[in-house]
Amino acid sequence: MNFLRRRLSDSSFIANLPNGYMSDLQRPDPPPPPPPTSPTSSPAPERRSQPAQSSGLGFFSSITNVVKQTAASAGLVEQSPAAVSRKFKILLVIDEPQHEWAKIFRGKKVQGDYDVKVEQAEFSEINLVAHANGTCSVDMQVIRNGTKVVRSFKPDFVLVRQHAYSMAQNEDFRNIIIGLQYAGIPSVNSLESIYNLCDKPWAFAQLISIYKRLGADKFPLVDQMFYSNYKDMVCTKQPCFSFVSLDLNPVFVLNVASY
Repeated sequence: MNFLRRRLSDSSFIANLPNGYMSDLQRPDPPPPPPPTSPTSSPAPERRSQPAQSSGLGFFSSITNVVKQTAASAGLVEQSPAAVSRKFKILLVIDEPQHEWAKIFRGKKVQGDYDVKVEQAEFSEINLVAHANGTCSVDMQVIRNGTKVVRSFKPDFVLVRQHAYSMAQNEDFRNIIIGLQYAGIPSVNSLESIYNLCDKPWAFAQLISIYKRLGADKFPLVDQMFYSNYKDMVCTKQPCFSFVSLDLNPVFVLNVASY
């Protein structure tokens, strides 16, 4: 059995298994055959063959259980409902796979006796549907140990550890933040702050309001200028530098400093 566990823990061995093998492991065990009802002419040989048959079934059953347990621990197949606690809260962690948040929350409980079930994926690996009644259904497609895992769940909380917006192509995930906010899913940091920081000039405008309220002595800010169009950008001080492009529309911010 230990040899089987070591072999099944090898990702290359799992990748070479026949198609559909891992999905077959999630099927329930077949029921035992019914006992014979009609009398037989030679009961003695049948009684002698029953121990061999039961021992053979027990051996193969134990091998199947080892395969199921090892595959489930590796995240290759879903665990059966009986093996998962019924009282748990689902934490959606949006982060890169090298940070294993499931290990951090393993054995932790919230609200007294609720286990924490971690579902981790990157922004690019999830889609969601938010309803006006406050429910949110997330579809996740991730690669685990070389195997594609597809799941759907309803998160109770969200931990965002990735930037929701970037100027790179296909790196705008503000729609995911909007959907989570639409459903009212609690998050750290708050979804409102995450969305506001997707647009740097908008975030700096909030700092300007604090600057005006507290004054430059208590809340100093770097001198900046905002232009809605790069064609209108004019450098009024010499020398000037640090031009920061914040959008492709285009919208630019000019940082001006002199020595």
